[in-house]
Amino acid sequence: MGTSVVDLGPRLAVVLVLLTALAAAGGRLSGLGQERPVVVAALRATVQLAAVSAVLLAVVGSLWLSAAFVLLMLAVAAVTAAGRVSGLPLRAPGAPRRVATAGLAVAGGAAPVVALVLASGSVPLRGVAVVPVAGILVGGAMTATSLAGRRLREELAGRRGEVEAALALGLLPRDAVLLVARASAATALVPPLDQTRTVGLVTLPGAYVGVLLGGGSPLAAGAAQLLVLVGLLAAEVAAVWIVTELVARGQVLADLPR
Repeated sequence: MGTSVVDLGPRLAVVLVLLTALAAAGGRLSGLGQERPVVVAALRATVQLAAVSAVLLAVVGSLWLSAAFVLLMLAVAAVTAAGRVSGLPLRAPGAPRRVATAGLAVAGGAAPVVALVLASGSVPLRGVAVVPVAGILVGGAMTATSLAGRRLREELAGRRGEVEAALALGLLPRDAVLLVARASAATALVPPLDQTRTVGLVTLPGAYVGVLLGGGSPLAAGAAQLLVLVGLLAAEVAAVWIVTELVARGQVLADLPR
């Protein structure tokens, strides 16, 4: 967005500080104890977006550099999802394997959608278009992987006896886990489903607003947002499916009964 949309002067800095202070105060006064995470998150977002903006100035001019930047986003997403799914820090033993399996779910969700969108010509094969679209889809697949993986870990830990009972009845390990896992993993799709169902009625998401603020017509904004929402839905369904299969096959939560 240009300066005609957002004032990049001192007023923006003051507003951001006030908003951060408001969120931190709410986190403290509510008793949630989230004042420090709020401030840290805001500071990290500021530094990261400043750095990314500087990098993108050089990256988006080259398709190859844009592809490399997308791979970097995928790597960060894999590391983040691996930590959420396993509940273990990156320094814990077995980290490369956890990151690889989480990366498989994230890439398996995002890559086919990115490929289809680009191959169809709906999004031009230019860095300035590829990076944001791929970033949205990778981010959605990461979130779906993290939510499904955490939910599966908690559910299977609480219902371990049911898995063991199914094994005792002669079910294969994969089938025994899926008997419990599928319904739990599906809850990770509630946020994207709700967002897609209520778009335009409850919220006007980022892609729509971005096209409007960039001078596009409401019709063009709606088309862009529809592409993003349906693409996200496809990527997240695939990511949840993959992580569920990985869990059922013992590739993610190795302590499941076999």
